[in-house]
Amino acid sequence: MITKKDVEYVANLSRLELNDADMENFAPNLQEILSYIDKLNELDTADVEPMAHVLPLKNVKRADEIKPSLSNEAALQSAPETSADFFLVPPVIE
Repeated sequence: MITKKDVEYVANLSRLELNDADMENFAPNLQEILSYIDKLNELDTADVEPMAHVLPLKNVKRADEIKPSLSNEAALQSAPETSADFFLVPPVIE
């Protein structure tokens, strides 16, 4: 049986600030979650392979191909301010 003290402990681990009314309300919810987990533990998973994700994942990186890039003039064309061949930005360190 989940007690108010158990809810307080879980809330502390989760860095949640709960008032007394919330703790009383969460106790039955946590009990229901744990009951569901107990039900799941009854399933035979001996032939189920462990997985890191429920969906099949694959790397979707594109091929590394050499392509022409913008010239300095084209890159700096829309810049509000430039200095020589560079973007001019306000200083961020005082």
